[in-house]
Amino acid sequence: MNTFPMLSAIVFLPLLGALFILILPDRPESGRRTSLAVTLVDLALVVLLLFSNSGTPSGQWLRVEDYAWIPALGIRYTLSLDGLSLMLLLLTTFLGVLSTLISWNQIKEKTRSYYFFLLLTLTGILGVFVATDLFLFYFFWEIQIIPMFFLVGIWGHEARRRTTIKFIIFTMTGSLFMLIALIGLYTVHGRQTGIYTFALSPLMETSLTLDIQGWLYAAFMLAFAIKIPMVPLHTWLPDTHTQAPTAGSVILAGLLLKTGVYGVFRFAAPLFPLAFRTSMPLLMVLGLAALFYASWIALSQTDIKRLIAYSSIGHMGLVVLGLAAFNSITLSGSLLQVINHGVSTSALFILVGILNERIDSREFKDFGGLWKQMPVFSAFFLFFSMASLGLPGLNNFVGEILILIGTYRAHPVFSAIGFAGLLFGVIYVLRMVQDALFGELRGAVSLLRDVNARETLILGTLALGVLFLGLYPRPVLHLFDGPIRLLMETVS
Repeated sequence: MNTFPMLSAIVFLPLLGALFILILPDRPESGRRTSLAVTLVDLALVVLLLFSNSGTPSGQWLRVEDYAWIPALGIRYTLSLDGLSLMLLLLTTFLGVLSTLISWNQIKEKTRSYYFFLLLTLTGILGVFVATDLFLFYFFWEIQIIPMFFLVGIWGHEARRRTTIKFIIFTMTGSLFMLIALIGLYTVHGRQTGIYTFALSPLMETSLTLDIQGWLYAAFMLAFAIKIPMVPLHTWLPDTHTQAPTAGSVILAGLLLKTGVYGVFRFAAPLFPLAFRTSMPLLMVLGLAALFYASWIALSQTDIKRLIAYSSIGHMGLVVLGLAAFNSITLSGSLLQVINHGVSTSALFILVGILNERIDSREFKDFGGLWKQMPVFSAFFLFFSMASLGLPGLNNFVGEILILIGTYRAHPVFSAIGFAGLLFGVIYVLRMVQDALFGELRGAVSLLRDVNARETLILGTLALGVLFLGLYPRPVLHLFDGPIRLLMETVS
């Protein structure tokens, strides 16, 4: 079984599907059926990986594919799988299937090109989560950005062109700094050892002064902080979410933001442990600032999609707090929260997309009384809203409580502030539910139809994920144990 390049198949199957779409007749059903078939097969491969490695408690790599690529420059094609990357592959392929399904009737123009870019984005994200040669990681990091630019720029809403320019400026600026730091680390390691390589493990052994570590770490962190995003580097996200098509928002919130957290965990912290430890207090402050700032700004939003975008910034701020508090409990909570946020926030964006498809509006003033007109939709909306605010028994509660309890052990003041920030966030979630679901019927709401079978399938699947992660998170946390232990040993 291990002789089959399973990781390569998972990463490049969407790319092959994207190329296959280009030779198909330009009919709507061609692209979407191919995309659905490809993403379903990819999901099945990841599930097969999950069950074949579910009993492996080791913190070492569960699977490695390593081949020479450009030997003259020390560049190798190395894909590696551990518990963290396995869960992120599962999240990516799962949301890839749902992104295809939710686009089924929403995308009516240039459908072949749309699914080409959708699958290409998935290849980039999948590659980011398994590449352990830093040149290969950077290659996939760039691949995920470009097709996302086109997904928003072509199939987005009215202000999409200005938004995509802002998106590309932010993300490419971060990528440029990371590339400079990557070349710098490669050069320093080569001069020290006589071996020029981009492989992660040897680069972790590079001897660096705190000053040099600080500069290289700052450059890596700039790229990752933009993608998370951390305040004050967040301003591209609300605009991009507001203008993106529904599947674009699902990929953005559910997956692209996670590549930033993954980059900190997999690369920034172990490559530059002294600089990372030095930055921990600042990161905790920035995480809490994002939590409070996002909640405050969300209260004033009139666009429901923009409100959910700001809630994402707040949730990711809590994840950053857990990373920076840096003990086994907070790290478990942060990694679990990465998965939780990908499920529950994606569901909220899908719900808004369903509503926007029917009423062509995202403004609260156009809603009201949805519970009377769309009871099934409203039940799902209430369920995922409660998951977002951390109701016990649902997924976000587990991650949030782990982060706060773990932070309390070493930094009780930060934990108390974080708890207050979560309470603050409850206000805008309840306001969103009140304004959208209850009250008198407004405008065209009385003419809306409830969710259909396809939409119910999508939302029901996400609801099962929320319940599983909320009631029985231990299998997922078990997969994180090994990577967390290795990171703590490296940084400490």
